[in-house]
Amino acid sequence: MEAHPYSRLTPDLVLDAVASVGLRPDGRMLGLNSYENRVYQIWLEETDGQSAVVVAKFYRPGRWSDEQIDEEHAFARELAEREIPVVAPTHSARHADFRFAVYPRRGGRTPDLDNPKTLEWIGRFIARIHAVGASAPFRHRETLTAQSFGHEARAWLLEHKCVPADLLEAWQAVTAQALSSVDACFARAGETRTLRLHGDCHPGNILWTDAGPHFVDLDDARMGPAIQDLWMLLSGDRASMTRQLADVLIGYEDFMELDRRELHLVEALRTLRLIHYSAWIARRWDDPAFPAAFPWFNTQRYWQDRILELREQISLMSEPPLSA
Repeated sequence: MEAHPYSRLTPDLVLDAVASVGLRPDGRMLGLNSYENRVYQIWLEETDGQSAVVVAKFYRPGRWSDEQIDEEHAFARELAEREIPVVAPTHSARHADFRFAVYPRRGGRTPDLDNPKTLEWIGRFIARIHAVGASAPFRHRETLTAQSFGHEARAWLLEHKCVPADLLEAWQAVTAQALSSVDACFARAGETRTLRLHGDCHPGNILWTDAGPHFVDLDDARMGPAIQDLWMLLSGDRASMTRQLADVLIGYEDFMELDRRELHLVEALRTLRLIHYSAWIARRWDDPAFPAAFPWFNTQRYWQDRILELREQISLMSEPPLSA
């Protein structure tokens, strides 16, 4: 088998790439937790007696075009220029056929989503991201749709025979019913506005300090409905999610009004993410990092659990949307 492209990403290549943009690594580096791309913390030589640390992100070859990566970086810089707390790259370049970007290191902790004020604060900044995102469209990056995130992901899994044979019939039936429910949710929502989004605004991509939140990793930035950047902040039973949504919208609607029709999409988008996630792991299985990180993926239990999850989602999508 041909070696995976990341097998060429040696420590020397990483350090040479960082040096190629005018920085001076001192030889120390630390791999950070990332699967889609490769991300490293790089120490630089001391200047005036002070050391500095940067983060270098090497994009997965073949995933995004140069134009799509450039749009991500331009969006991050546009947000940062508006004093929105998004970590934007300081350098963007190509080295040895790898696109990479260098970012300042920004620490932080996972936000406390049980705190109403935290949700309000995060909602306020997401609205500011959306206010900028609504000012112009992406021209090269993808749009989140039921077709691209759900139907195409399901078709890929079936074509590549990823589901165990004894569970295939049940999985086919439940995914077909789930995607039918997704399509019905989108139909009930009607024609909603799409705008430039963070795209993957889960709590792991929001770092919290005493100064508030800052947002990292716009790798999945795309066009889509505003609710895509909000629903991942909601969890628990219906009553809990209703309270959380109310807290988020207190902050969000200081800057942007949420089209209430988009609330029909909350569980539909959650369903699409579940199907898309399975296809994402399967598509990356040739990368040695994935079997090591997800050893349970190709087991009976994994697919049984996905079938149960999707049955629950079908039930949730039949309920009225959350109220705000």
